[in-house]
Amino acid sequence: MDLTPLLLSAKLALVTTVLIPIVAAPAAYILAFCRFRGKSLIDAVVSLPMVLPPTVLGFALLIAMGPEGPLGGLWESATGDRLVFSFTGIVLASLVYNLPFAVQPMRAAFEKLDVRLLESAAVLGLSPSATFLRVVLPNSLPGIAAAAMLVFAHSLGEFGVILMVGGSIPGSTKVASIAIYEAVEALRYTDAMYMSLALIPVSFVALLAINRVNGRNS
Repeated sequence: MDLTPLLLSAKLALVTTVLIPIVAAPAAYILAFCRFRGKSLIDAVVSLPMVLPPTVLGFALLIAMGPEGPLGGLWESATGDRLVFSFTGIVLASLVYNLPFAVQPMRAAFEKLDVRLLESAAVLGLSPSATFLRVVLPNSLPGIAAAAMLVFAHSLGEFGVILMVGGSIPGSTKVASIAIYEAVEALRYTDAMYMSLALIPVSFVALLAINRVNGRNS
């Protein structure tokens, strides 16, 4: 059995898990504490990948990240490489797909904070960004950890979005879920079974860790 798709899935999940807080944490902070017109619209846009069929989201990203799309054209002008059908492309797609799965747990953790902490930060003259970095994040680590583990587990099983944006290029975009699908199509049930069995315990351990963190936080 070729282990490359499993290793590629693990690499994609790790990179997504490391990068997702950079985008998700500020978004969760804004949705949790800021009041402005259009907030419900932004909330809906952030949550949209959670309810859209993965193939629909993947097709939209394919158009945006293609050579003629805004993201793809900008990336090709800057680097000379195409964004679609590349590992960078599936990482970007994974970040978009996983954004609501990170924002919602982080937002819930932020909203559980004692409001007196934020009031004290304001009295001390901390700016919103300083309050976010020095007060909100350090006091919300369990929620952030749970969000990261959820994103890691979710990234391991991505299929539709990754297939649309990355295709099935061995060693570059052919992750485990795509390899399992292709093995079943080719009637190689043994390969599909071994790859599936390799993913199940990892996902199970991640869920146990999430439940443990959430239990301690409660």
